[in-house]
Amino acid sequence: MAQPTTSPRQNTIRRPADRSEPRPRINRDGNASSGRSKSPSFNWGAALDRWFTDQRSTLTLGVLLMGLAIGLMVAFISYLMNGSADQSVVGAAFSEPLVEAGAETRNWVGLVGAYVAQVFVFRWFGVGALALPIIVFLSGYKLTFGSELLPLSRATTALLFAAVWCSLMLGYIVLVTNSAETASVWCGGIGYEINSALYSLFGWGNLAFIAFLLFFFVVYFFDVRNITMPNFARPADPTREKRRSTDPLQTYAESEFEPEPEEEELEPVDSSETEPSPAQPVNTFVTKATTIEPEVALPEVIAQTTGVTLTIKNRESVTDNLSGTEELSATPAPTFEPDPLDEDDLVAAHGLYDPTLDLPQYQYPIPDLLTDYPNSRKAQVSDDELTLNKEKIETTLRNFGIEIDSIQASIGPTVTLYEIIPAKGVRISKIKSLEDDIALSLSALGIRIIAPMPGMGTIGIEVPNKNREMVSMRSVITSDVFNNNKFDLPIVLGKTISNEIYVADLSKMPHLLMAGATGQGKSVGLNVLLTSLIYKKHPSQLKLVLVDPKKVELTLFNKLERHFLAKLPDAEEPIITDTKKVVNTLNSLCIEMDNRYNLLKDAGCRNLKEYNAKFVKRRLNPEKGHRFLPYIVLIIDELADLMMTAGKEVEQPIARMAQLARAIGIHLVVATQRPSVNVITGLIKANFPARLSFKVTSKIDSRTILDAGGAEQLVGMGDMLLSSNSDIIRLQCPFVDTNEIEDICEFVGNQRGYDDAYLLPEFVGDDGGQGDEKDVDMANRDPMFDEAARLIVIHQQGSTSLIQRKLKLGYNRAGRLVDQLEAARIVGSFEGSKARDVLVQDLQSLEEILKRLKGE
Repeated sequence: MAQPTTSPRQNTIRRPADRSEPRPRINRDGNASSGRSKSPSFNWGAALDRWFTDQRSTLTLGVLLMGLAIGLMVAFISYLMNGSADQSVVGAAFSEPLVEAGAETRNWVGLVGAYVAQVFVFRWFGVGALALPIIVFLSGYKLTFGSELLPLSRATTALLFAAVWCSLMLGYIVLVTNSAETASVWCGGIGYEINSALYSLFGWGNLAFIAFLLFFFVVYFFDVRNITMPNFARPADPTREKRRSTDPLQTYAESEFEPEPEEEELEPVDSSETEPSPAQPVNTFVTKATTIEPEVALPEVIAQTTGVTLTIKNRESVTDNLSGTEELSATPAPTFEPDPLDEDDLVAAHGLYDPTLDLPQYQYPIPDLLTDYPNSRKAQVSDDELTLNKEKIETTLRNFGIEIDSIQASIGPTVTLYEIIPAKGVRISKIKSLEDDIALSLSALGIRIIAPMPGMGTIGIEVPNKNREMVSMRSVITSDVFNNNKFDLPIVLGKTISNEIYVADLSKMPHLLMAGATGQGKSVGLNVLLTSLIYKKHPSQLKLVLVDPKKVELTLFNKLERHFLAKLPDAEEPIITDTKKVVNTLNSLCIEMDNRYNLLKDAGCRNLKEYNAKFVKRRLNPEKGHRFLPYIVLIIDELADLMMTAGKEVEQPIARMAQLARAIGIHLVVATQRPSVNVITGLIKANFPARLSFKVTSKIDSRTILDAGGAEQLVGMGDMLLSSNSDIIRLQCPFVDTNEIEDICEFVGNQRGYDDAYLLPEFVGDDGGQGDEKDVDMANRDPMFDEAARLIVIHQQGSTSLIQRKLKLGYNRAGRLVDQLEAARIVGSFEGSKARDVLVQDLQSLEEILKRLKGE
């Protein structure tokens, strides 16, 4: 904002640059309308984007491609058998009636099959054309089932080369045997013609050229860097020799393990699970050893280092032969520092971990899903209105003996800010006391005096505009401020008085408390916040926990279940509306918070950003429980209802997460209609430094939410005050309509997503999570009951997750199995987060119990 001049009585008025726009009309419900309507033109690009991201479209296209591949394969094989008989028919197909030509065709796919096969087999690739249906089938399979039988890109490259190379090789054989008239179908036109040209140049050397092509392809396709020599002739590795001379233990772990039979016997054990596949996917981690504890056996160290599991029968001879380690049993084993090149080698081999590859074809929502309001860009305030208001302010202040040196005006979307510099000797408190008098003279709904304005040296008087600007969501989503920001969780909050788009980072707030009376724009504000996050974040980077006690405000986001939503494992609906489920969800988030802190502790990181950066660089081992952690945003639409029905059960987990959850990426947005002290308690309020208030009914409510007055003077319909870092900013919230939210959710929901919503940790209340519904019918036991019982007894661990992981079952079925095991007295009762006690100690006792159950 420009600094005022110091010349006396100077009146400067700042105008918006664009005055050519017609004035919008703001209805009572906050919608903008214009005098004439313009029918939007159909956007073919957006329609195609929606078609290609629709799961129904990909399924249809995939099945079509697989059917086409089968038809091509049948047509090609039939042509190889009957091609000579069909050549004359295909050649005369366009000069004879189709009925007659089709009757004479011997190809199993008819005249079309014969024609297509003649093009691909006879004219082009010969037998090599059989690779083309395979490529089409693999593509259709990936679109249909979302997985790959073979890596599609590599398989396509290999098959295309095979088609060309087979054509060349068979063409050479046909050429040198002078059997072109009878066997040219097998090599195709490409193989025969190229060999004819090369044979005239190289003669028999043509065969060497074809062989070299195969060698060239194998070298680059399989990344062959040298031809392995026999062991007795393999050159020494100076780097390995250097490490062997300095670290005898590590030398042993990296050796070739060629023991003498009389000293030790090493038995190699198949360890296919630990060997990386040549076609290992990008997001795959390779385990490497970093430290060796004193009690860890040497074979385990070797297995971690080399990827081969070995059994040492003569342990004493192994330790005796380690030079410099005679006192190994008396001193702790040395710590192996990781080779600084290890992580770089992993990244070089597999690339940085990319969480978005879980949904590689995901497309972010497009701006065309949002409504454009071209006629509502600027608030319309005339020069006469500005001059009149300025004079009224001056007159009112002069009537009370207050002189001013200068006045400036800044036109915002909702209010116009008049900045005044009082004359010397004028007390600021005297101007603040005239708030009602100035409002009376301006005939305004309510004014707000900011005395002084932070960092400006002026006093601000905010006067509502008679004709307001409606800030559309599309205008802020397409702005450079939003698109070019580098925030972790960017949210658009609206436009300031100076018409600047205000974008905040929720991860820096780190929690947001919202309040506002009914109908003042609070629900629209939550929709704006959610829309901002969905437009900016990938589903792998963000999960939303939506709590809607009113049951109607957030239901539109149900379609995002398999992309952005998180829920309890046994929850049927992703949007939480029942108070009891809200309590369980909040406590589950506390468990998730504790689990994440344990991961950060093990990784040696202080916050989520450092942890994920380390994981992306493949410096954390997934086999030790590490994983990429998405941000989690908890949104509660009406806190007052929860506090009324649950009270302390809700307040305690909210306060705990507000205190601790910032570092591990869990952020809270809590909204309420009634910002009273029994709803926004001191424990909650102290941990929400960022507050956002729409219009409230009283100054007491304003002080409760903002610790300052002013929210009662707002004019409604998205007019709000943001308190952050002791600064209060007035903003006009963008408007996003219900149909826009529906289009966005439809666009995202129709794309391929995860199998289910993001599952939060299991939490069960004091009743064991069963309540009155715990009714186990042992006569109808699960078919895998016996197997699950044996698994529990062998591991002596009664947990649902163990059954899920080992038997590859879903959560609900595993939970029913645990209930049946409890009813059979194989495992004990529920004990909170601890695993259940196993009441059967050996398999023999278990078999007796199983026989008794079967006898019943």
